[in-house]
Amino acid sequence: MFIKICGVTNEDDALLAVALGADAVGFVFAPSPRQIAPQKVYDIIRRLPPETLTVGVFRDEHPTRVVEICQKAGVKAAQLHGHESPEVVLSVKKHVHHVIKAVAAGSVDASRATSFHTDMVLVDAPNPGGGEVFDWTLLADMPEVRRLIVAGGLTAANVARAIEVARPWGVDLSSGVEAEPGKKDPIAMRKFIEAARAVVFPRHEARDASPYDWYDE
Repeated sequence: MFIKICGVTNEDDALLAVALGADAVGFVFAPSPRQIAPQKVYDIIRRLPPETLTVGVFRDEHPTRVVEICQKAGVKAAQLHGHESPEVVLSVKKHVHHVIKAVAAGSVDASRATSFHTDMVLVDAPNPGGGEVFDWTLLADMPEVRRLIVAGGLTAANVARAIEVARPWGVDLSSGVEAEPGKKDPIAMRKFIEAARAVVFPRHEARDASPYDWYDE
């Protein structure tokens, strides 16, 4: 199970997330209480293991600007968390190898998830980034994507159920492991990662068997 801890704003939280077993760390460049400067992200990334997927989060940013910030910050992936068209996603993907397209559950974008030129699709609640849980059964109506990531109001208490219902490739959360906006709670992070890792289901039922195959490309 691929685990991404998002909304990281400082080096200590980034290092702890990875030490606890997170596969990816997300940094928000869009306007947000968790927004962070590209140069600060660059300094943090230099301390992280090379196998960690570092992700810059954007919302309706011009694709040229997305590429510029990704290169300045040194992140390996761009997460487009707005109303970006397939053409915008493709434009970014020409310069940033890993692109995660975020869509709202039950939306038109979710129904056309395979049209975004990326097989990494994150499904969030209708109010993206709001820490709200959505009806995970809505994922059954989506087209099959290789790397489906579930977000939206996840915590240590509900992540196992989310995984059992959605059978995703990965999970993503931010506020569910925070002591306050932009500051992670070490105990909450540990409990969440342990709960996500504890879920076991038959290999053939998973969207993808390996959370590390992105690293081999």
